[in-house]
Amino acid sequence: MNDRPSALGHVSYVAREDPSGSTPSGEALSTRGGTIDIPVGKVWLQGELTIPAHAKGLVLFAHGSGSSRFSSRNQFVAEELNEVGLGTCLFDLLSLDEEREDQVTSQYRFDISLLAKRLVAVTDWLEAHLGNAKASLPLGYFGASTGAAAALIAAAERPTVVKAVVSRGGRPDMAAHSLSKVQAPTLLLVGGLDDVVITLNRQAYNRLSPEVPKELMIIDGASHLFEEPGKLAYVAKVAAQWFEKYMIPSEVE
Repeated sequence: MNDRPSALGHVSYVAREDPSGSTPSGEALSTRGGTIDIPVGKVWLQGELTIPAHAKGLVLFAHGSGSSRFSSRNQFVAEELNEVGLGTCLFDLLSLDEEREDQVTSQYRFDISLLAKRLVAVTDWLEAHLGNAKASLPLGYFGASTGAAAALIAAAERPTVVKAVVSRGGRPDMAAHSLSKVQAPTLLLVGGLDDVVITLNRQAYNRLSPEVPKELMIIDGASHLFEEPGKLAYVAKVAAQWFEKYMIPSEVE
């Protein structure tokens, strides 16, 4: 089956209300969001792009194995980032056909090299299609589970573009060969009840460059999926703080 869209890579935008009630003018992508279809090699990836009014940056989400852009946890975090003025792009790392095959064979979900290449391609596509707005929208990555490994590899591949990385319950150990090359400030968030992943994140933390800001934060009482009351909200809060601190250029006084 061919899941290719009819148009050659397009962004279908829908307007979002400016909280101030005003309608900005003359500012590309100021209050837009919607469905995007991104050509990557011979496949097409689908995503949801949201850019709030007066956005300060854009965060690309890399979901974990067996998940998709419809992950309720990533959508929750994305909405919280939107509230503080950060744009978000949640997209599928696999095409529709690949997702169908992966549901049966699990062929693609642990192919971290492939997933990282997809993330790099989407990053490049967004850079090319944001027009004049891209100069004011620094990019960051939010990766969950195996998506965190893809995010770190992609960050190493695009060191001048990716300004910050946040990993939620991630498997950065699966990006072992790229960790020392990551130049983006990296925050590793792990649930305090997730013993095995804590160990893997500690090992990965030690392999990240000591010359780049990094932090391993273990969230007490949280499991791997941060399903306990208030834990995911805390993840969203500290992620927003990390992106605002490292992704957004400080204003020159």
